[in-house]
Amino acid sequence: MPAPASPHRAPHFNPNPASAPGVIGLPPLNPQVKAGIRFLVVDDDRTLRESCSNLLQLDGYQVTAVGRGQEALELLRHRRFDIALLDLYMSEVSGYELLRAAVEACPEMIVIMMTGNPSVASSVEALRLGAWDYLPKPFSATHFQILVGRAVHTVSVAQESKQQQAEFAKEHGNSDRVEVLGVSPIFRRAIDLARRVAPTDASVFITGESGSGKELIAQFIHAHSRRSSKPLVALNCAALPEALLESEMFGHVKGAFTGAVRDKAGLLESANGGTLFLDELLEMSKPTQAKLLRVIQDGVVRRVGSETTDAVVNVRFIAATNGDPEEAVKSGGLREDLYYRLRVVPIYVPQLKNRPEDIPLLANHFLNYYWRAHRDAKSAVPTLSESSIRALRAHAWPGNVRELQNVIEHAVVLLEPGAELRAEDLPFVQGGALGGGGAAGPEEPSARPRRAREAPKRPSSRPTPRWSRCRSRKPTTSRASGCWRSSSGVTSPGSSRRPATTSRRRHASRPSTGPHCTG
Repeated sequence: MPAPASPHRAPHFNPNPASAPGVIGLPPLNPQVKAGIRFLVVDDDRTLRESCSNLLQLDGYQVTAVGRGQEALELLRHRRFDIALLDLYMSEVSGYELLRAAVEACPEMIVIMMTGNPSVASSVEALRLGAWDYLPKPFSATHFQILVGRAVHTVSVAQESKQQQAEFAKEHGNSDRVEVLGVSPIFRRAIDLARRVAPTDASVFITGESGSGKELIAQFIHAHSRRSSKPLVALNCAALPEALLESEMFGHVKGAFTGAVRDKAGLLESANGGTLFLDELLEMSKPTQAKLLRVIQDGVVRRVGSETTDAVVNVRFIAATNGDPEEAVKSGGLREDLYYRLRVVPIYVPQLKNRPEDIPLLANHFLNYYWRAHRDAKSAVPTLSESSIRALRAHAWPGNVRELQNVIEHAVVLLEPGAELRAEDLPFVQGGALGGGGAAGPEEPSARPRRAREAPKRPSSRPTPRWSRCRSRKPTTSRASGCWRSSSGVTSPGSSRRPATTSRRRHASRPSTGPHCTG
């Protein structure tokens, strides 16, 4: 950063993003709010330290500046700061030690690490230890003003969220704002990790099979974060083509492409102050990944078709995929630098088949939920029988929690009030097989799927076709061949009736579809 030679140059380095030309600034803060925000600046470079301090003080913040690591360590342990700017390489005490002390003393403190020797390894380590951002030296005035503006905005949003969370706790006790059900140890470890990382601004990378509950974990993290007063915006990267995904994420200006009749803010701007959930990240193209990386590093969004206007955003990122991100990095499908920026804290959501203790708990929850949704709220809710619980536990659940949700909703629609849900009421038992090779007992006649009754065969007046007519032909089911051939025999030429086994086989091959659920 070009350090000002004298104090009179400081006003030209204004840390207010809204004052920079061509930049859509963050919401302005009133002087009273600014006066309550406390900065700590730690750097052994006196010129840079005093320059930053003067600029922050001119904008109305409380600033404490020190040049010795040991002094900074004592301040962090005994005084409270909202934002700390720490030099990574100090002579007495390392920046990592200062970072650990800051996080330990006040987990809500925003810590920005500054360094003149930037590297991927040091940035990843700083973010892993709890740094809010990483600022390489030298940095421009614009970069500094944007970073400070985002940090201050984060503090303001955190104060608002803390107030809302206190009001929620007053009304609902200590219950979670997002209900996550599960008692199995492997699942509780994932939830405990999510709860620990939630109060920070660290990026989270969630992996797990489709339907296992990745989006629910993202909602849980956001609800318990200091950004909970702002929106959680979800974007499925696999649901949109590349051009539309770029426009949807970054926004566009009028005339950027055919149909762009007005300026439109993207989801990054919509999530400002809150969290952006990027589902199926591995489906994002490399050029879009490069633009996303710039937003994560600088907090600056340039809309599609814009050459002059940038928007400053303050967003937390949570990414998810049902694939293997490390394999995607090796194969070149995912940028390595983007992966490490997003994978500050990795969380793996286990498959439902590995959580057998949670299946009855989840089934009862869905049973009550869908009964209230589809039936009279005053009517008696059905219950799970022992046979149904055994069948649910034995199933392989390739669709995970989403499949269980669909199975219970299917059963609820057909049950009577107060009835007991039996194993034969479950659709995968009705289909005649349990996933995973288990068996729930012999199938009862009532459990078999109902089929339309076949009309009794009537004696045909036509002569039985001679085998020699079709013997020389290749097996086919085309009408052009003059006969129908199937596993049950040959029908007469030109006949419109098809063998029952053929129609049943086609019907059985149709995939069953279920509604989408969170996860």
